[in-house]
Amino acid sequence: MNKTPLGRYPALRLRRMRGADWSRRLMSETTLSCDDFIWAIVLKDGKGLREPIDAMPGVFRLSPDEAVKAAIEARDLGIPALALFPYTDADARTPGGEDAVNPDNLMCRAARAIKAQVPEIGLMADVALDPYTDHGHDGLLNDGVILNDETVEILVKQAVVQAAAGFDIVAPSDMMDGRVGAIRQGLDKAGYQNVQIMAYAAKYASAFYGPYREAIGSAGVLQGDKRTYQMDPANTDEALREVGLDLAEGADSVMVKPGMPYLDIVRRVKEEFAAPTFVFQVSGEYAMIRAAAQNGWLDGERAMMESLTAFKRAGANGIITYFAAEAARVLRRG
Repeated sequence: MNKTPLGRYPALRLRRMRGADWSRRLMSETTLSCDDFIWAIVLKDGKGLREPIDAMPGVFRLSPDEAVKAAIEARDLGIPALALFPYTDADARTPGGEDAVNPDNLMCRAARAIKAQVPEIGLMADVALDPYTDHGHDGLLNDGVILNDETVEILVKQAVVQAAAGFDIVAPSDMMDGRVGAIRQGLDKAGYQNVQIMAYAAKYASAFYGPYREAIGSAGVLQGDKRTYQMDPANTDEALREVGLDLAEGADSVMVKPGMPYLDIVRRVKEEFAAPTFVFQVSGEYAMIRAAAQNGWLDGERAMMESLTAFKRAGANGIITYFAAEAARVLRRG
């Protein structure tokens, strides 16, 4: 089918369709709604705590009781789900990240508190060891090498603990080989057949994660870098191989991370697999927009909404973002 527009100027004037608001709305090819958001929230132990994150103006570390309030706000705004991430003090971290499998850790306590008061909200948990290790890596470290299979064994236990606490989605972000299949088997064996897996399938070794590492207490902790397990930003075909493997192992949905620098990956993944595809607008993307807006260099609200719309235009089914509540309020305002 020939998709080339028929006719030419002056008979064809594309500005006719852009001339009025009602027409622009009718012609819009991409729609953004509150249903598209997963609100990224950082937790910290305490009570009544809303601790500002310096590198992410407008984002706070929330104690579990404050996270419950955020969940109520999300429900009222029409946001379907929250993604929770834990801050861990340096002195509470260990080489093996043992607190990741503690059924009474911060993540699990927050999940139980939220589900007790807002049972209808979806909850997503990262499956990875980096918030809990004293070296800042997502897996076990031995003589400078990240151990794949030994790490996967721990990740399975972590996912089961999270499912037991009430998380609806476990999201392995570690990029270990074979972890999705192992987690699916572990969840099913433990009776959590209905818990979803959203695989961080195409997660790149990106410079855009810096503010997040401050947010969860990993800044200054990381030894070396993560390039032996996270993807090379130069690669695209490899992303399709990673996504294909994760779907074959039982992932219910897949994620591309970061977001804006990787819109081409989102498009390729969606077109190749037609699977539920999510994108993470990471901390560095958030911080750039917020900082530029605070300096008066751009219109922060418009830049926020434009960036979120771009993810949908690229093919994403949903967006994990720190902007979720703010963007939802803009959408409700109309």
